[in-house]
Amino acid sequence: MKKQQLEILLQKVQGHPKPSAALEQYSTPAGIAADVLWFAYGEGDVAGKKVVDLGCGTGILGIGAKLLGADEVISLDVDEAALGVAMKNASALGVDLSLLTVDVADFPEPADTVLMNPPFGAQAGDRHADVPFLERALATAPVTYTFHKAETEPFVLRKVAELGGEATHRKTYAFPLPHSMPFHSEAVREVPVVLLRVVRPPSGAGAGKV
Repeated sequence: MKKQQLEILLQKVQGHPKPSAALEQYSTPAGIAADVLWFAYGEGDVAGKKVVDLGCGTGILGIGAKLLGADEVISLDVDEAALGVAMKNASALGVDLSLLTVDVADFPEPADTVLMNPPFGAQAGDRHADVPFLERALATAPVTYTFHKAETEPFVLRKVAELGGEATHRKTYAFPLPHSMPFHSEAVREVPVVLLRVVRPPSGAGAGKV
């Protein structure tokens, strides 16, 4: 499969019919998802691996991982409606996902790779909503691919270091957020986003920093 073919398939993934502002349920665009998944595939972090998608929404990252040869994909979310759409999306694209309704803090299984687009902490009173996701990701797998608002990157890197990890790669995107919430005034607004590949190195070993 080529990257362009992956993107075409991921364009078929349906978003959430009623996204929640509180849960920051913004869909990952197919082009960005395909780019990240293709990068992760090239790094040897997808094919033949056990992959976990934390806060999976309607399943685009997990579905893409399965299309690229992941041995097992576990996609979890607290929103049963999102998981229902994820199940339909997976079925439509002929892939098998393990879908779990569970909070990320309560997920106990180890994996090879975590893929996630966590809440950006954009809502008032929930500034660091992505921190529980980072904590669970680094406890779950030695490699994590995670999206964050670009302006929070210094904080995220400090948190990663506190958790014993290091960022080896970074990619930047203009993340288009469509008018999906009642308080949005523009049809589409672009938010600068950074994708970090984070590793949890073995004790005594180091990884190259970004």
